[in-house]
Amino acid sequence: MDNYAIAENFSLLSKLMDIHGDNSFKAKSYASAAFTIDRLPTPLSELTADKIFSLRGIGDAIGKKIVEQIETGQLSALTEYLAKTPPGILDMLGIKGIGPKKISTIWKELEIESLGELLYACNENRLTLYKGFGEKTQKNIKEAIEFYFRSSGSYLYQQMESFAETVEVKLQESFPQNRFAITGEFKRQMEVIHKIEWVSTASIDQLKSFFIPNEFEVVTEEEGYLSLKGKENVTLGFYCTDPANFISKQFQTACSEEFLSAWNEQSGWKADKEYTSEEDIFTSVNSQFIPSFQREKAEIITWAKAGKLTEVIQPEDIKGIIHSHSNWSDGVHTLEQMAKAAIEKGLEYLVISDHSKTAFYANGLSEERIRAQHAQVNELNAKLTPFRIFKSIESDILNDGSLDYSMEVLASFDLVIASVHSNLKMPEEKAMMRLLNAIENPFTSILGHMTGRLLLSRNGYPVDHKRIIEACADNNVVIELNAHPRRLDIDWRWIELALEKNVLISIDPDAHAIDGYDDCRYGVLVAQKAGLTKEKNLSSFSLSEFEAFLRIQQAKRK
Repeated sequence: MDNYAIAENFSLLSKLMDIHGDNSFKAKSYASAAFTIDRLPTPLSELTADKIFSLRGIGDAIGKKIVEQIETGQLSALTEYLAKTPPGILDMLGIKGIGPKKISTIWKELEIESLGELLYACNENRLTLYKGFGEKTQKNIKEAIEFYFRSSGSYLYQQMESFAETVEVKLQESFPQNRFAITGEFKRQMEVIHKIEWVSTASIDQLKSFFIPNEFEVVTEEEGYLSLKGKENVTLGFYCTDPANFISKQFQTACSEEFLSAWNEQSGWKADKEYTSEEDIFTSVNSQFIPSFQREKAEIITWAKAGKLTEVIQPEDIKGIIHSHSNWSDGVHTLEQMAKAAIEKGLEYLVISDHSKTAFYANGLSEERIRAQHAQVNELNAKLTPFRIFKSIESDILNDGSLDYSMEVLASFDLVIASVHSNLKMPEEKAMMRLLNAIENPFTSILGHMTGRLLLSRNGYPVDHKRIIEACADNNVVIELNAHPRRLDIDWRWIELALEKNVLISIDPDAHAIDGYDDCRYGVLVAQKAGLTKEKNLSSFSLSEFEAFLRIQQAKRK
């Protein structure tokens, strides 16, 4: 233990004590000791205990802790604090712009325990509701967290879109005599991207000659494959092949292992044949074309051979914005601004679903404010006809599974989205009790972000997807596919079962600003993987179809 390490331990201990709201005098004394030790000209390990205790600013208590570290390599007081501090809170200490006091507010008042959750809160404009967090501070924190995540090596699909496009354009410009086609996870529209890959007719040596002078390092080099990583910390992979095998290689690298294994066994295709397109591969074995985004499960091969694949939902099939937040709660824009933006996009309706009263951290609506908002909705509907704003709420699912308004208040909404926002650390039994009780509430129309997950940040609470889907089927409740690229919850892997049970899905942006409407596209991309059609997606209903849906929902309340 050198002086630097000992000082770092005391500094961290001081910060953790502040975060936990413990003895501020002790916390300051540890911070002061860290400052003193860091500037000592002599290594503490070379001093006797007596000399350590006699150092200016080092008293008996701190002196004993210095000796403890020299002798054991540990500081037991720090170990105790680390044991009761979530890892995500420690990560926050590395983010510029948030010190211990702000972290304490984030943890204790907003109930946020990870950087991913904090980034999501910034995107929802939630930090500005708390003392000490202005718009500039929130913006700086958001940018610092995004920088931190860029260094992790795994990214959301949405984060990689423009990057992949930029690299591809550069490749085509730099290698005009060669072909490049994007493949792998990105081609399959996976929600999380670990590397961006291409099939290329350029050789490994050609690619190395181009990338290495541009500050890229080789990660993997083997026969026919090269991966590199540059200063952006994104891994780029290249399957190098000759022109005759280009399409075949493109097909094989844009399939999951399960799909490709089954395809090789069942289809009778010839991998060494020269094809003109991927469609040509399927035609050669008398099969419907299976898009790369659906090449996941083996079963789809049988359906394609039987001609049973249906046309999947497209971004332009979204007809209305369901699940959005205005500045009545934690959104950025006014109701009128949100409605006019939806009209400009050619949409037919807007479902405004601000946070409910339990969500105090998001400026949730009291009963009195609900009445005022509904009056404004009525005024805007008269002004903006035939476009329509529907009255909704994102009602918090409480610990016992009830919603946080009386039946009389819930009846004032056109529809209710029920979501869990608090006490997310719970066992499956507790999570299921809360969700099932909420689903059985006659006022629940849509189950919002089923597991509460945040991709790359929070796994979400454990649930029995099958039981929830069956409960939604029994109670005529729609399951949301929250289209925020950090949520994408319900997981697309469970949508097929929901469709089998005749449960509607609703691709909703959970928009907290006008530009959030565009997130619907990311929901569509993962929904395509599950084979969702526009007929089975609530937000693809026309205005008249949506009104008919609401009449059915109103009937189940009686």
